[in-house]
Order: sequence, then C-alpha cells, then structure tokens
Amino acid sequence: MTSSEHAKPQPRSDLIYGLNDRPHLTATVFAALQHVLASFVGIITPTLIMGGALGLQSEVPYLISMALFVSGLGTFVQARRFGPIGSGLLCLQGTSFSFISVILSAGFMVKARGGGTDEILSTIFGVCFFAAFIEVVLSQFIGKLRMLITPVVTGTIITLMGLSLIKVAMTDIAGGFGAADLGAASHLGLAALVLGTIVVLNRVDVPFLRLGAIVIGLTLGYVVAWLMGDVNFASLPDVPLMSVPVPFKYGFNFDWVAFVPVAVIFLVSPLEAAGDLTANSMISRQPVKGPIYIRRIKSGLLADGLNSAMAAVFNSMPMVTFAQNNGVIQLTGVASRYVAFFIAGLLVLLGLFPMIGAVLQLMPKPVLGGAELVMFGTVAVAGIKILAEAGLHRRNMLIVAISIGMGLGVAAVPEVLRELPKALHNIFESPITVGALCAIVLNIFLPEEFIELEEDDFDPEASILQVMENPDVPAKGEPPRPAAVAQLNR
Repeated sequence: MTSSEHAKPQPRSDLIYGLNDRPHLTATVFAALQHVLASFVGIITPTLIMGGALGLQSEVPYLISMALFVSGLGTFVQARRFGPIGSGLLCLQGTSFSFISVILSAGFMVKARGGGTDEILSTIFGVCFFAAFIEVVLSQFIGKLRMLITPVVTGTIITLMGLSLIKVAMTDIAGGFGAADLGAASHLGLAALVLGTIVVLNRVDVPFLRLGAIVIGLTLGYVVAWLMGDVNFASLPDVPLMSVPVPFKYGFNFDWVAFVPVAVIFLVSPLEAAGDLTANSMISRQPVKGPIYIRRIKSGLLADGLNSAMAAVFNSMPMVTFAQNNGVIQLTGVASRYVAFFIAGLLVLLGLFPMIGAVLQLMPKPVLGGAELVMFGTVAVAGIKILAEAGLHRRNMLIVAISIGMGLGVAAVPEVLRELPKALHNIFESPITVGALCAIVLNIFLPEEFIELEEDDFDPEASILQVMENPDVPAKGEPPRPAAVAQLNR
C-alpha cells in the first residue's frame, strides 16, 4: 500500500486486520468459514431456481458444483489481482440473482421450440459468454456509463427484476410448477415456517443469527420436510463422487433473441458492482475517491466481466461481486485479502463434490420458495431505495411509472405483443427488456427539470460514504431523513 493511500482520511472502522495484513491461521479460517456460510445460499440458489423452473433436475447437482467452483476461482482473481484484473479486495464472487429472469426467458424460449436439456444450457451459457464482454468493455468507461444509466434507470431495472421474480417464488411456495397438489396446506405451512424463521432471526440482536437467517431457515424447513416424508434420498447413491469441470460440457450455441435481454442486464451490472466495491473499500479503510479508487473500481469490474465469461465456459451463471460479505467484514473485523484465498479454496473444494448439489436439489420447492420470497422482495426494495435516493420528482416519477407499467404489463398480458414480428415478440416478451429500454429512452429524451438540487449532483458513492459517517444527516440530493429512517440505516 502506498503512503498516499494512508494519507487519505478514512471512515471510522473497527478493523482488527487491514487489507494487506496476514491474520494468524485460526482467525483466517474462522473468517473464511463465516464468508462461505454467508454466501453459500446466494451462490447456489440461482442455479436451483433455474434448474427447477426449466426442468433440468438431472443436471442440477453438476450445475451447483460448477457454481461453487467458479465462485472460488472468481474470488481468487478478485483478491489476488493479475495485472489490471481484480480489485485486490476481500470481496466474493457468486452467481447473480439479477440474471435469473432473463436466463429463464431464454431457457423457456428454447424449450418452447422443442429444445432439450443440452440445447437449453448451450444457448444460455453461449449467450452469457458473449454478453459478459459488454461488462469487460464498460469497466473502462464506468464514468461515461453513469451518464447514460443514471440512478433512476438502475433503480427501475432492479425493481423490475425483483417484481418479475415474485411469481417464481409464489409458484414454489404453492408446491412448484406442475405439482399435482398445488397450493396444499402442507406446502404453505413449510413455506411459512421458513419465512417466519427468517423474519424472527432478522430481528434478534445476535449478529451471527441475523447473518445466517436464510441458511438456518432453509435448514429448518428441509429437516421438517424430511420428517414429513417429503424428501427422498434414494437417488443419492447414483451421484458420482467427484465433478470434473468440463468447458462447455453442453455445447456452445448463440441466439440473438436470447442475447438482448441478457445484454441489458450487463449494462446495469457494472453500476451495481461499483457500489458494492465502493462499500467494501470504505469498510476496508481504502480510498473512495481519487486515482487509486478509480483504478480499483475499473479493475474490479474488469474482473467481474471476465469472471462471468469464465463462468459461462464452466457451465455456470454470470458472476457478480457479493454485497452481503461486506457485513461479514464488519462483523469479524477482518478485511485481509489473504482470507479470500482460503475462501476461494473452500469454494473450489466444495464444487468438486456433486453430492452437495444432489442433496440441495432434493430440497422441497415450498422450502426454497419461502426463502425466495424474501430474497426477490429484497431485490425489488433495493431498486426502490435507489429510486428514492435519486429523487422521485415529477420527471423521474414519469420515467418510473411508464417503465414499470410497460414491463409488468407485458408480463401480465403477453397477448399485447401478438401482432409483432416473431423476432421482436421474443425480445420484448421479457419485462426487464421492455422496462429497461423505456427507462433509458425516456431518461435521454425527457428534459431535465430545474429543482433545488440538480440530479447531476447526485453521487451514489459520495452518498454512501456520507450516510455511513453520519446517518442522521441527509446525503447530497436526498430529502431530509426522518429519525426512524436514520435509525434503520444504522
């Protein structure tokens, strides 16, 4: 670390080990295990959802193994740094919920025209491979991208992501798509148990229990479902002992219609990742402005994009920098990037054993649905929070209203696209694509209104820093904070 980095004023922190410190083995292993537990559900759940919704049950154990394997490799790249690639921070890489809706759309499109498992997966991973290079390019122009993809656009797209996935969560709560006993009382009871456990644990004062609320809720629901006879382990002996990573195991295919919605999400993903990397920098007592900070953000986003391309090669969904692990750094007081090497090793090791994926695949849909409702709802609320911080004055409200209305409208009444050419129909049937394009176009062509604080003055990174330093004082461009809201931000 250079002396100029130390010269920058840093936010208060209770770190025990800084970014370049080397903790002793016990502290390293303990911190690494905490990070793995915090991220495990986030890494595997998108694959579980994709596999279940598209009917890929036989491949789910292998796909989960590859998600863990690639997350380990990506985490190592981010922390270790290879030239201009990698942020050098203790930040985990994992499969992203942001891509679930567009990946499901691509899979259903291939399935509707008679494609089997290999064609579905080859198209998904082929499209994701090429789309990842959008983030690779944009990583070097993040400042210019923020002029086009403003907070009102980002917030609208993230809100639509969460809202469009609620139907998936509710279907799983009811028993899963095609279930003969859809909506049975036993299904609703299991989902309620998981959901209630997550809510209760999130309200306790023990940080470890709050951190592991989703893991504990899923585990409890799984055990109760097993006691009820809803889990059958008879198929486990057929699962191979080890998974061998095979590049493009299912082949390689590309489809423009499937590519466009995925590409739209890769336009937004760098901005979301930049916020997570900024928060990680602040917690790790690193600069959040100036050339060192800008270089770190560009390197981190470049790694995000390349890791997503690598994920497609090894049959996994796109990667993103996880935000939840910033809380683990605060909890443990360990920000050392050397801990990330142990985390990477644990994830790679877990990824080599498909038995883990096979056991998780047997998780009943209502158990998973109870947790999905929380996770997808949280995604929608995160988008709403971004919109609130951007300022919902007349112009922004018009953009949000039209964009969300168009996105959800297409999802609710797909017949509205019936007369469009087939290619356009397939592209615009994705609510994310419709909503994102509306938001971007309206944001460009609707004139700016004069308001007391101009929108261009809003800086998400500066806002995050100011809120962390003094939660009672509103950030620039943000309305006054009521006491209750300030308390929540603590």
